[in-house]
Amino acid sequence: MIFVAIEIKVTENKGRGMFALEYIPAYQIIETAPVIVMDAEERKLLDKTLLHDYIFEWTPNEKPQCIMALGYVPIYNHSYASNAEYTMDYDAQTISIQSVRPIAVGEEILINYNGDWNNETPLWFEVKD
Repeated sequence: MIFVAIEIKVTENKGRGMFALEYIPAYQIIETAPVIVMDAEERKLLDKTLLHDYIFEWTPNEKPQCIMALGYVPIYNHSYASNAEYTMDYDAQTISIQSVRPIAVGEEILINYNGDWNNETPLWFEVKD
């Protein structure tokens, strides 16, 4: 479910990204999307494909799992200085994108792929901010 007006646009150096069509206040849920949960064996197969770059770790228990998020979630780009974050609801099997500060009209909505919006641990690819 999309809660605010957003759109996909092509960015200068990151491919497609998600942009605000209206002002988004801090702590606003932007989107909640269902997920497809996969086990460790399926993860090994995904790691051999382009989908590797679009999956999220899923840790409701000790079993290693991952998810493929549906909706627009795979389109949000990464930034260590993100203006949004993602949260997971393991029971509902959903992922939500929420602003962590106000986002201006036309501004790209960015999440930190490390999970926490302020986590600066290096990623598996070169970051182009």
